Amino acid sequence: MSTRPHWALQLPTTVGAVVRSGLLGLVDIVVYVGGISWLLGRVGDRSARALVQKSARIRFASMAEQCFRFGVRSLPIVIVVSFFIGMILALNLAPTLEDFGQVEQVATVVAIGIFRELGPLITAVLLSGFAGASIAAELGAMVEGEEIKALRAHALDPVRFLVVPRVVATATMMVGLVVVANVCGVLGGLFTGVFVLKISPAIYFDLTQAAVGPKDYFTGLTKSLVFGGLIAAIACYEGLGVRGGAEGVGRATTVTVVISILALIAADLVFATIFYTLGL
Repeated sequence: MSTRPHWALQLPTTVGAVVRSGLLGLVDIVVYVGGISWLLGRVGDRSARALVQKSARIRFASMAEQCFRFGVRSLPIVIVVSFFIGMILALNLAPTLEDFGQVEQVATVVAIGIFRELGPLITAVLLSGFAGASIAAELGAMVEGEEIKALRAHALDPVRFLVVPRVVATATMMVGLVVVANVCGVLGGLFTGVFVLKISPAIYFDLTQAAVGPKDYFTGLTKSLVFGGLIAAIACYEGLGVRGGAEGVGRATTVTVVISILALIAADLVFATIFYTLGL
Protein backbone atom coordinates (compact mmCIF):
# COMPACT_ATOMS: atom_id res chain seq x y z
CA MET A 1 0.00 0.00 0.00
CA SER A 2 1.42 3.39 -1.04
CA THR A 3 2.37 5.81 1.74
CA ARG A 4 2.70 8.75 -0.64
CA PRO A 5 0.68 11.77 0.66
CA HIS A 6 -2.43 12.84 -1.20
CA TRP A 7 -1.81 15.50 -3.84
CA ALA A 8 -3.99 17.97 -1.91
CA LEU A 9 -1.66 17.68 1.08
CA GLN A 10 1.37 18.30 -1.16
CA LEU A 11 -0.17 21.36 -2.83
CA PRO A 12 0.79 23.93 -0.13
CA THR A 13 4.39 22.68 -0.15
CA THR A 14 4.57 22.84 -3.95
CA VAL A 15 3.06 26.33 -4.08
CA GLY A 16 5.43 27.49 -1.36
CA ALA A 17 8.44 26.14 -3.23
CA VAL A 18 7.34 27.88 -6.44
CA VAL A 19 6.75 31.19 -4.65
CA ARG A 20 10.11 30.91 -2.87
CA SER A 21 11.93 30.23 -6.13
CA GLY A 22 10.18 33.16 -7.78
CA LEU A 23 11.08 35.54 -4.95
CA LEU A 24 14.70 34.36 -4.91
CA GLY A 25 14.87 34.88 -8.66
CA LEU A 26 13.43 38.38 -8.26
CA VAL A 27 16.00 39.17 -5.57
CA ASP A 28 18.79 37.96 -7.89
CA ILE A 29 17.51 40.23 -10.65
CA VAL A 30 17.36 43.25 -8.32
CA VAL A 31 20.88 42.54 -7.05
CA TYR A 32 22.19 42.17 -10.61
CA VAL A 33 20.54 45.38 -11.81
CA GLY A 34 21.88 47.12 -8.72
CA GLY A 35 25.40 45.89 -9.49
CA ILE A 36 25.21 47.14 -13.08
CA SER A 37 23.82 50.49 -11.91
CA TRP A 38 26.60 50.82 -9.34
CA LEU A 39 29.23 50.11 -11.99
CA LEU A 40 27.69 52.62 -14.41
CA GLY A 41 27.61 55.17 -11.59
CA ARG A 42 31.33 54.69 -11.00
CA VAL A 43 31.98 54.97 -14.73
CA GLY A 44 30.07 58.25 -14.82
CA ASP A 45 31.97 59.53 -11.79
CA ARG A 46 35.38 58.61 -13.24
CA SER A 47 34.45 60.08 -16.61
CA ALA A 48 33.35 63.36 -15.02
CA ARG A 49 36.55 63.55 -13.01
CA ALA A 50 38.60 62.90 -16.12
CA LEU A 51 37.12 66.04 -17.68
CA VAL A 52 37.98 68.37 -14.79
CA GLN A 53 40.99 66.76 -13.09
CA LYS A 54 44.26 66.36 -14.93
CA SER A 55 45.39 63.57 -12.61
CA ALA A 56 42.21 61.57 -13.34
CA ARG A 57 42.32 61.71 -17.12
CA ILE A 58 41.90 58.56 -19.19
CA ARG A 59 44.75 57.57 -21.49
CA PHE A 60 43.85 58.51 -25.05
CA ALA A 61 45.82 55.57 -26.44
CA SER A 62 43.75 53.12 -24.39
CA MET A 63 40.51 54.73 -25.57
CA ALA A 64 41.61 54.71 -29.20
CA GLU A 65 42.60 51.05 -28.98
CA GLN A 66 39.18 50.08 -27.66
CA CYS A 67 37.41 52.18 -30.31
CA PHE A 68 39.37 50.40 -33.03
CA ARG A 69 38.65 46.96 -31.54
CA PHE A 70 34.93 47.42 -31.11
CA GLY A 71 34.18 49.89 -33.88
CA VAL A 72 36.42 49.47 -36.90
CA ARG A 73 36.75 45.68 -36.67
CA SER A 74 33.01 45.16 -36.41
CA LEU A 75 32.24 47.35 -39.44
CA PRO A 76 32.25 44.55 -42.07
CA ILE A 77 29.73 42.35 -40.25
CA VAL A 78 27.49 45.33 -39.48
CA ILE A 79 27.53 46.45 -43.12
CA VAL A 80 26.73 43.00 -44.51
CA VAL A 81 23.99 42.17 -41.99
CA SER A 82 22.32 45.60 -42.27
CA PHE A 83 22.31 45.42 -46.07
CA PHE A 84 20.70 41.99 -45.97
CA ILE A 85 18.16 43.12 -43.36
CA GLY A 86 17.10 45.95 -45.68
CA MET A 87 16.68 43.49 -48.55
CA ILE A 88 14.75 41.00 -46.44
CA LEU A 89 12.45 43.68 -45.06
CA ALA A 90 11.64 44.97 -48.55
CA LEU A 91 10.96 41.49 -49.90
CA ASN A 92 8.62 40.67 -47.02
CA LEU A 93 6.68 43.93 -47.31
CA ALA A 94 6.29 43.88 -51.07
CA PRO A 95 3.47 41.26 -51.42
CA THR A 96 1.19 43.01 -48.92
CA LEU A 97 1.80 46.47 -50.39
CA GLU A 98 1.28 45.15 -53.94
CA ASP A 99 -2.22 44.05 -52.92
CA PHE A 100 -3.03 47.72 -52.25
CA GLY A 101 -1.19 49.02 -55.28
CA GLN A 102 1.36 50.80 -53.10
CA VAL A 103 4.51 48.80 -53.70
CA GLU A 104 6.61 51.96 -53.83
CA GLN A 105 5.78 52.54 -50.15
CA VAL A 106 8.34 49.83 -49.42
CA ALA A 107 10.81 52.72 -49.28
CA THR A 108 8.82 54.44 -46.51
CA VAL A 109 8.41 51.39 -44.31
CA VAL A 110 12.00 50.22 -44.74
CA ALA A 111 13.37 53.66 -43.87
CA ILE A 112 11.25 54.05 -40.73
CA GLY A 113 11.86 50.46 -39.62
CA ILE A 114 15.62 50.70 -40.10
CA PHE A 115 16.17 54.15 -38.59
CA ARG A 116 13.87 53.81 -35.60
CA GLU A 117 14.15 50.14 -34.68
CA LEU A 118 16.11 47.58 -36.65
CA GLY A 119 19.28 49.61 -37.18
CA PRO A 120 20.02 50.21 -33.49
CA LEU A 121 18.71 46.84 -32.27
CA ILE A 122 20.41 44.58 -34.83
CA THR A 123 23.69 46.47 -34.46
CA ALA A 124 23.49 46.16 -30.67
CA VAL A 125 22.86 42.42 -30.85
CA LEU A 126 25.86 42.02 -33.17
CA LEU A 127 28.03 44.12 -30.87
CA SER A 128 26.96 42.13 -27.81
CA GLY A 129 28.52 39.06 -29.39
CA PHE A 130 31.47 40.87 -30.93
CA ALA A 131 32.45 43.32 -28.16
CA GLY A 132 30.57 42.06 -25.10
CA ALA A 133 31.99 38.55 -25.22
CA SER A 134 35.49 39.91 -25.89
CA ILE A 135 35.38 42.32 -22.93
CA ALA A 136 34.06 39.66 -20.53
CA ALA A 137 36.68 37.13 -21.59
CA GLU A 138 39.51 39.64 -21.43
CA LEU A 139 38.63 41.00 -17.98
CA GLY A 140 37.88 37.49 -16.73
CA ALA A 141 41.34 36.34 -17.77
CA MET A 142 42.83 39.34 -16.01
CA VAL A 143 40.94 38.46 -12.83
CA GLU A 144 42.15 34.87 -12.94
CA GLY A 145 45.68 36.06 -13.66
CA GLU A 146 45.45 38.32 -10.60
CA GLU A 147 46.17 41.40 -12.69
CA ILE A 148 43.21 43.18 -11.09
CA LYS A 149 44.67 42.49 -7.64
CA ALA A 150 47.99 43.87 -8.84
CA LEU A 151 46.33 47.11 -9.95
CA ARG A 152 44.64 47.52 -6.58
CA ALA A 153 47.90 46.71 -4.79
CA HIS A 154 49.49 49.67 -6.63
CA ALA A 155 46.53 51.92 -5.64
CA LEU A 156 45.23 51.98 -9.23
CA ASP A 157 41.48 51.92 -9.80
CA PRO A 158 40.44 49.09 -12.18
CA VAL A 159 37.27 50.98 -13.09
CA ARG A 160 39.24 54.00 -14.29
CA PHE A 161 41.88 52.06 -16.21
CA LEU A 162 39.87 49.10 -17.51
CA VAL A 163 36.13 49.75 -17.39
CA VAL A 164 35.79 53.42 -18.38
CA PRO A 165 37.70 53.13 -21.70
CA ARG A 166 35.66 50.08 -22.69
CA VAL A 167 32.27 51.55 -21.77
CA VAL A 168 32.94 54.93 -23.39
CA ALA A 169 34.47 53.38 -26.51
CA THR A 170 31.63 50.88 -26.96
CA ALA A 171 28.92 53.52 -26.49
CA THR A 172 30.66 55.95 -28.85
CA MET A 173 31.36 53.38 -31.53
CA MET A 174 27.82 52.07 -31.25
CA VAL A 175 26.49 55.45 -32.40
CA GLY A 176 28.82 55.46 -35.41
CA LEU A 177 28.01 51.86 -36.27
CA VAL A 178 24.27 52.58 -36.17
CA VAL A 179 24.71 55.45 -38.64
CA VAL A 180 26.50 53.04 -40.99
CA ALA A 181 23.87 50.35 -40.38
CA ASN A 182 21.05 52.78 -41.19
CA VAL A 183 22.64 53.75 -44.50
CA CYS A 184 23.37 50.14 -45.45
CA GLY A 185 19.86 49.01 -44.47
CA VAL A 186 18.29 51.67 -46.68
CA LEU A 187 20.65 50.74 -49.52
CA GLY A 188 19.62 47.10 -49.13
CA GLY A 189 15.98 48.11 -49.47
CA LEU A 190 16.87 50.29 -52.44
CA PHE A 191 18.63 47.38 -54.13
CA THR A 192 15.57 45.18 -53.77
CA GLY A 193 13.20 47.98 -54.69
CA VAL A 194 15.02 48.90 -57.90
CA PHE A 195 16.18 45.52 -59.19
CA VAL A 196 13.39 43.24 -57.93
CA LEU A 197 10.30 45.41 -57.44
CA LYS A 198 11.13 47.75 -60.36
CA ILE A 199 10.70 50.96 -58.37
CA SER A 200 12.31 54.08 -59.82
CA PRO A 201 15.46 55.07 -57.86
CA ALA A 202 14.32 58.70 -57.83
CA ILE A 203 10.94 57.77 -56.34
CA TYR A 204 12.62 55.51 -53.78
CA PHE A 205 14.98 58.26 -52.64
CA ASP A 206 12.18 60.85 -52.49
CA LEU A 207 9.95 58.59 -50.38
CA THR A 208 12.83 57.69 -48.06
CA GLN A 209 13.70 61.35 -47.55
CA ALA A 210 10.08 62.24 -46.88
CA ALA A 211 9.61 59.37 -44.41
CA VAL A 212 12.65 60.02 -42.21
CA GLY A 213 12.77 63.18 -40.12
CA PRO A 214 14.93 64.56 -37.30
CA LYS A 215 12.96 62.65 -34.66
CA ASP A 216 13.78 59.37 -36.38
CA TYR A 217 17.50 60.16 -36.23
CA PHE A 218 17.14 61.27 -32.61
CA THR A 219 15.31 58.16 -31.42
CA GLY A 220 17.68 55.75 -33.17
CA LEU A 221 20.89 57.42 -32.04
CA THR A 222 19.64 57.83 -28.46
CA LYS A 223 18.90 54.12 -28.34
CA SER A 224 22.31 53.28 -29.77
CA LEU A 225 24.17 55.29 -27.12
CA VAL A 226 22.31 53.56 -24.28
CA PHE A 227 22.60 50.13 -25.93
CA GLY A 228 26.36 50.50 -26.25
CA GLY A 229 26.73 51.50 -22.61
CA LEU A 230 24.58 48.59 -21.49
CA ILE A 231 26.56 46.02 -23.47
CA ALA A 232 29.91 47.22 -22.13
CA ALA A 233 28.68 47.58 -18.54
CA ILE A 234 27.24 44.05 -18.47
CA ALA A 235 30.40 42.63 -20.04
CA CYS A 236 32.67 44.43 -17.54
CA TYR A 237 30.48 43.39 -14.61
CA GLU A 238 30.56 39.75 -15.64
CA GLY A 239 34.26 39.84 -16.46
CA LEU A 240 35.26 41.39 -13.13
CA GLY A 241 33.10 38.85 -11.29
CA VAL A 242 34.70 35.75 -12.82
CA ARG A 243 35.40 32.86 -10.48
CA GLY A 244 36.49 29.30 -11.22
CA GLY A 245 39.34 29.51 -13.70
CA ALA A 246 38.89 28.92 -17.42
CA GLU A 247 35.41 27.49 -16.88
CA GLY A 248 34.39 30.69 -15.12
CA VAL A 249 35.70 32.79 -18.00
CA GLY A 250 33.68 30.75 -20.49
CA ARG A 251 30.58 31.01 -18.33
CA ALA A 252 30.97 34.79 -18.01
CA THR A 253 31.30 35.12 -21.79
CA THR A 254 28.11 33.14 -22.43
CA VAL A 255 26.15 34.90 -19.71
CA THR A 256 27.27 38.29 -21.04
CA VAL A 257 25.82 37.64 -24.48
CA VAL A 258 22.54 36.20 -23.17
CA ILE A 259 21.92 38.91 -20.57
CA SER A 260 22.99 41.65 -22.98
CA ILE A 261 20.36 40.57 -25.52
CA LEU A 262 17.67 40.39 -22.82
CA ALA A 263 18.69 43.82 -21.52
CA LEU A 264 18.68 45.30 -25.03
CA ILE A 265 15.15 44.06 -25.72
CA ALA A 266 13.94 45.32 -22.34
CA ALA A 267 15.57 48.71 -22.91
CA ASP A 268 14.10 48.87 -26.41
CA LEU A 269 10.65 48.26 -24.95
CA VAL A 270 11.19 51.07 -22.45
CA PHE A 271 12.29 53.42 -25.23
CA ALA A 272 9.31 52.45 -27.41
CA THR A 273 6.94 53.18 -24.53
CA ILE A 274 8.57 56.54 -23.79
CA PHE A 275 8.66 57.63 -27.44
CA TYR A 276 5.06 56.55 -27.94
CA THR A 277 3.97 58.49 -24.88
CA LEU A 278 5.85 61.59 -26.01
CA GLY A 279 4.56 61.22 -29.56
CA LEU A 280 8.04 60.87 -31.05
